[in-house]
Amino acid sequence: MAEKITPRSADYSRWYLDVIREAELAENAPVRGCMIIRPYGYAIWEAIRDGLDRRFRATGHQNAYFPLFIPLSFLQKEAEHVEGFSPELAIVTIGGGEQLEEPLVVRPTSETIIGHAYSRWIRSYRDLPVLINQWANVVRWELRTRPFLRTLEFLWQEGHTAHATAEEAIAETLRMLDVYEDFARNEAAIPVIKGRKSQNEKFAGAVASYTIEAMMGNGWALQAGTSHYLGENFARAFEIRYLDRDNVLQYCHTTSWGVSTRMVGAVIMVHGDDQGLRLPPALAPIQVVIVPIWRKDDERARVLSVAEQVERALATAEVRVHLDRRDDLTPGFKFNDWEVRGVPLRIEIGPRDVEQQTVVLARRDVPGREGKQAGVPIAGVAAAVQDLLPAVQQALLQQALAFREANTTYGVRSYDEFKTVLEEKGGFIRTHWAGSDADEARLKEETKATLRCFPLEVPEGEGRCFLTGQRTRQVAIFARAY
Repeated sequence: MAEKITPRSADYSRWYLDVIREAELAENAPVRGCMIIRPYGYAIWEAIRDGLDRRFRATGHQNAYFPLFIPLSFLQKEAEHVEGFSPELAIVTIGGGEQLEEPLVVRPTSETIIGHAYSRWIRSYRDLPVLINQWANVVRWELRTRPFLRTLEFLWQEGHTAHATAEEAIAETLRMLDVYEDFARNEAAIPVIKGRKSQNEKFAGAVASYTIEAMMGNGWALQAGTSHYLGENFARAFEIRYLDRDNVLQYCHTTSWGVSTRMVGAVIMVHGDDQGLRLPPALAPIQVVIVPIWRKDDERARVLSVAEQVERALATAEVRVHLDRRDDLTPGFKFNDWEVRGVPLRIEIGPRDVEQQTVVLARRDVPGREGKQAGVPIAGVAAAVQDLLPAVQQALLQQALAFREANTTYGVRSYDEFKTVLEEKGGFIRTHWAGSDADEARLKEETKATLRCFPLEVPEGEGRCFLTGQRTRQVAIFARAY
């Protein structure tokens, strides 16, 4: 018997965990802070992976793989990098029953091991740019974990590129940020804000970090992907150099960028409702579920025959379809089961539908009778589904956009007003900011809100900083965040 899902308004964190359990996305592993990703959850990750991988290949990147173990000395070559990651490192000191001559770090990220390889691969300007991505797992020893959003081990992709000039590397950094935004908007149906991270929040070892920030269903922010311009920092640490056209030895400029399984968490939290998941069709492992309905044994064969006919038509139309043939469950139980799993469309076929040669279509994103469309001709069901799936995709994006807009406060005039808005309304506070790094740190300590990013698009023009009173063109987004 399935457990009840806690309403979001009662306990948002519990709701999130309940949805993951009831939709069978993941479960806790025997090791604290790790998770077992179940097949349905992994299928969502595969859809995310495939959508990103297509974009990486289209922009000229190639996939490779680098070792899980990294010599500790590699991390120590870039001071800011090792300082930033030291609290999160898992270090192996014994192998094969013997003490290792040099400790090995279980990969927290791969700039150092990839930098070591690039120093051997790159000799001339003719070798540039190097555009590499890898799909891998990483380990970061987190104290407070939450499935998909923050775990000890997680899956991700990490792009690592090397360029002849700063201009080329910066262009690559921003190009991949655009790729992430395109994926988030058009496949995950998540509106994101592109921005630059503050000095306090940037990646350890980067010159500049850029982010896509998304608003979750409780108004909190989630960093959904990052892209970093690393300058010459790692090139100097690992001697990644090339001979330019004038035969002068130059350091490369490098980038790195990544999206992880926290994108699965974002999809849950942006689109989910009190009944469970609501998956955008582009990422849904099952886009359409067919539920046959009968009461008498003599109805079963006729209904199933038509259901199978519809299944074949949808499969031929390249729709990801599943026919629920389970005999021991009521139609009502099946409806609820597939709602929890967030399947975008449900097709109901009963004896009367068979007689009339029609089906009933039900949208997951529109609850109740409003989301149902009866009398759809069987002969036209594939075309009807192909029309509806993009409509569901767009509707989820528009709902998420409307929610973000309704929960964004534009401009605050004082620190007191900032704190009041944060406590009483929450969401994003988008306001002019001229504070120092120390001001930012104090604000984070006192309010638990972080400076999520400086948006790249700033239509506001000049304004006054709510904390310092200085006039500035710089706008920042503050929010509590996962």
